[in-house]
Amino acid sequence: MPYDNRAADGIRILLSDRHDVVERRMMGGLVFMVGGNMCVVASGRGGLMVRVGADVQERVLTEQHVKPMIMAGRPMTGFVRVAPEGYRTAAALRKWVERGLSYVATLPAKPAKRRTGGARR
Repeated sequence: MPYDNRAADGIRILLSDRHDVVERRMMGGLVFMVGGNMCVVASGRGGLMVRVGADVQERVLTEQHVKPMIMAGRPMTGFVRVAPEGYRTAAALRKWVERGLSYVATLPAKPAKRRTGGARR
């Protein structure tokens, strides 16, 4: 399943005023890195994956349309999966992006990784 292009476009717009955002295709989705840290993902499995932090994860999981983020059969600490119903409106999408931004703001920025490899022809 391809990631939700509408959600990705909305996230892109919400992050457009920042200069520390990098988009990467990973894990079958489109990952939005902020300051080198994973923030929010338009998931290829449907919905969003949002980094909220371990300290608020349990509280966030009590909200509608939110489930634990499971990767390789194990829950990912500090991440939640939000079903499309949970971000249908622009205000709801903004809420989730802001939650991801709030958490990554507590993390140290990581330097951009340079890609290595052979010369392209």
